Amino acid sequence: MGLAADIVIIVVAALIGALIAQRLKQPLILGYILAGIVVGPHTGFVTVGDIHEIELLAEIGVALLLFALGLEFSLDELKPVRAIALVGTPIQIGLCLALGYGLGRAMGWSWDVSLWFGALISLSSTMVTLKVLMSRGLMGTLSSRVMIGMLIVQDLAVVPMMIILPQLSDPAGGLDLLALAVAKSVAFLVIMFFLGRKLLPLFLSYVAQWNSRELFILTVTSLGLGVGYATYLFGLSFAFGAFVAGMVLSESDYGHQALSDIVPLRDIFGLLFFTSVGMLLDPDFLIDHLGAVLSLMLIVSIAKGVIFAVLARVFRYINIVPLAVGLGLFQVGEFSFVLARAGVDAGAIDSYLYGLFLSVSVLSMMISPFVSYLATPLYQIRKRLFRRERPQMANIPRQGLADHTIIAGGGRVGQHIAHVLSRLSIPFVIAELNFQRMSECKRAGYPVIFGDMSQSVVIEATHLDRARLLIVTTPSEMIALSILDQAHRINPDLRIVARADGIGTARKLYEGGVYMAVLPEMEAGLEIARQALLHLDVPVTAIQQYTDSVRQAVYSPMSRAASGNSILDNLRHFRTMLEMTWFRLGADSPLIDQSIQQAGIREKTGGTVVGIFRNGAMQANPGADFVFAPDDLVAVVGDSGQRESFKELAAAVRMT
Repeated sequence: MGLAADIVIIVVAALIGALIAQRLKQPLILGYILAGIVVGPHTGFVTVGDIHEIELLAEIGVALLLFALGLEFSLDELKPVRAIALVGTPIQIGLCLALGYGLGRAMGWSWDVSLWFGALISLSSTMVTLKVLMSRGLMGTLSSRVMIGMLIVQDLAVVPMMIILPQLSDPAGGLDLLALAVAKSVAFLVIMFFLGRKLLPLFLSYVAQWNSRELFILTVTSLGLGVGYATYLFGLSFAFGAFVAGMVLSESDYGHQALSDIVPLRDIFGLLFFTSVGMLLDPDFLIDHLGAVLSLMLIVSIAKGVIFAVLARVFRYINIVPLAVGLGLFQVGEFSFVLARAGVDAGAIDSYLYGLFLSVSVLSMMISPFVSYLATPLYQIRKRLFRRERPQMANIPRQGLADHTIIAGGGRVGQHIAHVLSRLSIPFVIAELNFQRMSECKRAGYPVIFGDMSQSVVIEATHLDRARLLIVTTPSEMIALSILDQAHRINPDLRIVARADGIGTARKLYEGGVYMAVLPEMEAGLEIARQALLHLDVPVTAIQQYTDSVRQAVYSPMSRAASGNSILDNLRHFRTMLEMTWFRLGADSPLIDQSIQQAGIREKTGGTVVGIFRNGAMQANPGADFVFAPDDLVAVVGDSGQRESFKELAAAVRMT
């Protein structure tokens, strides 16, 4: 069966390895790599016939992973880490080149071979890092964005390395090729971000009109891989092109649907990648050179981790971020395999160095999930032993924070809420990890803390234990659930209102203990419908009944499924029945110059006047002898029918 038989062997072996890893509560990628070792050409068991073909399929897995990553991210989300990505990553690559060169010369290798080794160890694994972040639910955190930004630049750096390193004997020729590659890169990016941002989403929207899921999935896959192949023809990275395509499509209305459809395909081809990594490891070579392999891996991993951590600290990332970045990017990456093969073809890398490098790389990938997991416990130990770093803050009131509202996220939604609370003189604080948005909040005079609300140090800075309300504005389900979990542990009685990106997310938020999950798109649709119906002279009571019924139909099943308590639903129902509405009295209102008692409001409408706003002053609970005047704002409490009766009696204008 040829290639088909090889795929069957790999999938079955990966399943067995994954089941064992799951049973032992280990990351699934570890099971995939071990499965690859077993079915590889060096063990003598059931063996895959053509490893090269599997490696080619594995490249599709890398491309699909980066394509999916692009669908989840946008350029705006990467802006906060652009400094460390664009400046820090070249510095990191240069330091790793120097590290590899020094190690190579110490081991007696020639200068050119030492440079090759430095280039090989300078790259980290995008595939492993993303899988680890996804499995631990850390996508979207500041640490993950720093790592992703640096990984993207590393992937771009593969292109000049592939051009220059084989030309070490003729640097001038390599520089000419590099200049050509740079020109191609600029041309490709200009085409994608100025032309592709219009054409690709438009084409996806056109296909979606046919309501064919099969055709939609095929279109999404073709766009991701097709653009990746176009970048390959440009002389760039296949995977990088797929990532750019994902970022372009993420701005379309169908980005979320494209992501959900591509995930299963991504995971299957990702399985092939990790299994192919295991196939590269030769157990006999590892046993024969175990001391050299382990020593070299230990030196490279520690030194590389320190380089990443120090750079993160130099670029003003504090708290857990430097530690998480160092422990997350210490391993050697998959594009190093491609670079190593180019070194073999150029005659710069012999079989011994190739085997040594592969062993170090595969082992570093295998231990990566365990090492990255150490970031949190090591940070906790560090906090106990050393002085705690406080996150950057601005406009925090001198008396501190107490009985306040916490807004997790200072974007447009968070800033709008902050504006309302500020006008009402209600104490609040914003937690925002985007430096640009944090600066906007700071300029607006809002109390703001720069940091990730899912991190304990930021939670402590917001004084969540003394808060009255927590509002989570992030659309990320993972981050919201992480914040919910920590908030309930610190303050079990805290009311939490969260934004939900879909009914499925809302249901999970209710299960996580949220007081209210809000669906922004549904609420926006209801408000548009309400305004349209008001303009069409539909009675207010009918509109209110309609909006109440829609909310009841959408929200009640989710909250009831989460709580199992029908009493809460009844309470919410009664709460919507008795509401307060403001009415403005015109000069021709029948109530002008009449007292509340003379008008007989309670007897005629059933509603109750609970407040009157006149000339900038508020009269709460006015007495029966209070006399109405033109332009009074009258607050009436009652059900929808009672409030409508007051409107008719007073010939008032309802303040909508």
